[in-house]
Amino acid sequence: MSQWLEVGNLDDIPRLGSRVVKTGGEEIAIFRTADDRLFALRNACPHKGGPLSEGLVHGERVACPLHNWNIDLESGEAVAPDKGCTRRYEVKLEQGRVLLGGVG
Repeated sequence: MSQWLEVGNLDDIPRLGSRVVKTGGEEIAIFRTADDRLFALRNACPHKGGPLSEGLVHGERVACPLHNWNIDLESGEAVAPDKGCTRRYEVKLEQGRVLLGGVG
């Protein structure tokens, strides 16, 4: 069973943006899409470790700010022709509160 950690409110994360949470020695980026869906990924591009939280969110992807790799927010997989994957985390919204799972 997953442990859930409250990390803030939905309004703390800008639309088409992200917020970084540090927990358990890991830096996790929580992304918010234009339609308020939330995704959480390790804050490191699988290519060269670029900070995904500083990238541009578009649709269900984020573009790494270093080399413009597109990472699928749902799976953490790089979009072809690029290859690689970053760890994804569970995230949910309850009464406006953002909860991060699988940490702790």
